[in-house]
Amino acid sequence: MKNSIKLLCVGAMGCLLMTGCSEEQLETSPTTSMSGTSLMANGNAALVPLNGIYRSMYTAGWSTTDNTHQCFGISAYNLMADVMGEDMVMAAQGSGWFWYDCIYNVKSRFTSSTWRSYDLWNAYYTWISNANYILAAEETMEGTSLERGYALGQAYAIRAYSYYMLAQSFARTYKGHENELCCPIYKEPTTASTKGQPRSTVQDVYKLIVEDMGKAVSYLNGTTRKHISHIGYDVALGLQARIALTMEDWNTAKTAAHAAIEATSAKITKVADFAGVNSVSHKNVMWGAEVIADQSGMYAGFFTHMDASAGKYGSTAQKRINAELYSRISSTDDRKAWWDADNNLQQEKFKFSNLATWLGDYIWMRVEEMYLIAAEAECRLGATEEEAAKSDLMALMSKRDAAYTCNKTGAELGATTDEWTNSLLEEILVQRRIELWGEAGRVYDIRRLKQGFKRTSAMGWPAAALLAGRPTDDPENYMWVLTIPQSEFDGNENMSLENDQNPTDDK
Repeated sequence: MKNSIKLLCVGAMGCLLMTGCSEEQLETSPTTSMSGTSLMANGNAALVPLNGIYRSMYTAGWSTTDNTHQCFGISAYNLMADVMGEDMVMAAQGSGWFWYDCIYNVKSRFTSSTWRSYDLWNAYYTWISNANYILAAEETMEGTSLERGYALGQAYAIRAYSYYMLAQSFARTYKGHENELCCPIYKEPTTASTKGQPRSTVQDVYKLIVEDMGKAVSYLNGTTRKHISHIGYDVALGLQARIALTMEDWNTAKTAAHAAIEATSAKITKVADFAGVNSVSHKNVMWGAEVIADQSGMYAGFFTHMDASAGKYGSTAQKRINAELYSRISSTDDRKAWWDADNNLQQEKFKFSNLATWLGDYIWMRVEEMYLIAAEAECRLGATEEEAAKSDLMALMSKRDAAYTCNKTGAELGATTDEWTNSLLEEILVQRRIELWGEAGRVYDIRRLKQGFKRTSAMGWPAAALLAGRPTDDPENYMWVLTIPQSEFDGNENMSLENDQNPTDDK
């Protein structure tokens, strides 16, 4: 695995790490090493490698050798997954960024180091490798138990999150596909001589994810978060809830979501009070990247692709809401303001906070999501939990639509996302689609729900993106399962292109 491990070692040994550092603001100067055997928890020393990982989660230009304007970490990957669905209409090709994700034309490009396969594989495994170096220092780490726990808990959470996203990108969804191949597992620091591992099963990868998130929650309990970009106790619980939802572990999803609500200081906020969805200082934000002027990705940034008024990519490739979904938003719902009805439903939800300096923070978790997770999980648990589901739904909707009521029941869903059943579960999911539009990566939900989807011109989709003849209505298709990059096969003796590559076509 010399070639693929070399990629991991670049991150593991620090070349991709950015030094961090004050609790108030992250720094940007590069560092070239990680003290894997003497990592200090005392003071901020242990935060240096952690801040480096977090910095790379919103930095462009390191995970691929080109196409970097669409490769800027977590927000880029969520945007990728959004334009792969039906709810974020990409009105035109524009300069081409994200367009090939939108029309499902990236899988055949796995031999390149400039496309999604390489980008995601390299990014997530770099974060895993860096987390492994921190975890390997557990026995020699100095500081109080809470200081050590703060560093270790975040490392476990980062590793769990990275494997979770690898599983969502390079394998079919968890339930029903547990015995299919997923991705290789590495739990130790990697070096140039590390032996490449074979693909583990979906079941085994999720087993590690669950174990790691359990450790993260345990270690972080009782600690005080140093910066909004860090994964604190509440965010670890939120990630645990997300993962459980994907695994259809409804009890854990419900419990973790409620625990996150209880643990966080974030509160549901009215739409007018977090306009632009561009600041980690908003009172509903649990996790996000605070971006300062010299850290802005400029053209390689989220708001550049979203804000049509800025005259950047967002104006030549406008992002609009599915017109059929928009029609389900009540006229008294404050979220109507997120889209411009006089401009083809162009989005106004995500705007630069300061266009002159390309500023805008990246939001990765809001507390509203926790109420939606809890509501869905409770609805899934049956009739005895429906009142609890409605209560959690109303906790959100009372801050969105003063006239909102819900008397629906049941958990029936249509075969495709445009087939309506009028069930309570469908209502919860519709409100999730509206509330988290542009934030959650729509295709991840479509996958776990085992629904197909359709794109139509009535929704606002251009003819070039209708995916005519593609099996989007088949929830078992491989359209949204990425191919593994060629570099992995070139360097991993335990993986072969013939036996381990995902299908390069739709099925």
